[in-house]
Amino acid sequence: MYSHEIDYKIIGEDIQIVEIELDPNETVIAEAGSMLYMEDGIQFETKMGDGSQPDQGFLGKLLQAGSRVIMGESLFMTHFTNRGSGKRKVTFSAPYPGTVMPINLSGIYGNTLIVQKDAFLCAALGTKMSIHFNQKMGAGFFGGEGFILQKIQGDGMAFIHAGGVVIERTLNNEMIRVDTGCVVGFEPSVNFDIQRAGGLRSMVFGGEGLFLATLRGSGKVWIQSMPISKLVQRLSPGGGQANKESGSVLGQLGGLLD
Repeated sequence: MYSHEIDYKIIGEDIQIVEIELDPNETVIAEAGSMLYMEDGIQFETKMGDGSQPDQGFLGKLLQAGSRVIMGESLFMTHFTNRGSGKRKVTFSAPYPGTVMPINLSGIYGNTLIVQKDAFLCAALGTKMSIHFNQKMGAGFFGGEGFILQKIQGDGMAFIHAGGVVIERTLNNEMIRVDTGCVVGFEPSVNFDIQRAGGLRSMVFGGEGLFLATLRGSGKVWIQSMPISKLVQRLSPGGGQANKESGSVLGQLGGLLD
């Protein structure tokens, strides 16, 4: 199924929203509860599944919905369709401050994007959502958010949300190491793993945590400066004071004693 061709506009600077303009009978799918406002003529319907396979049976839709539950998302997705005679707009906002990334999946390697499980915001109808398990043992045991990822496939526009500022890097047979949780997404040509942060001294006394995400290969990666987990930590009582030590063993032991 080909994705609907939707027009859009990103609004805002530090806290962004995306405004989608739909032609008659065009549809955009979104996470439940992300709609900010919609114009007259837009009708919405909550469905089990992303609608990318209209002939899919109930069991297939149930399995797809079940994978969303594993990722911590809602069992259902909301489909917004323009039933009016002219162009109509619907706007979506993310659940926390940050950046909305518009990504044309037709320009991505394999028409596939791997993102953190809570990164998806909305996309053109025809976009397929599925679960992606990281097969690396390090990511499985120590990666936390990086073990269960989300796979987005299609040939249309998809909109991803990230915390803080987003940096896009293109790797050319290179490797970069990133704070775990700060990886928003990457092309499937890039290998993702979790590795030890460094030597024993760095792990014990450093403030970067015990493990770092490793991205290796050729392709695009997107990195966020303020993931929701780090934001919650900063806003928690004593979070700012303990921030420099929070990633070290001593900092974690101090947290347990508190």
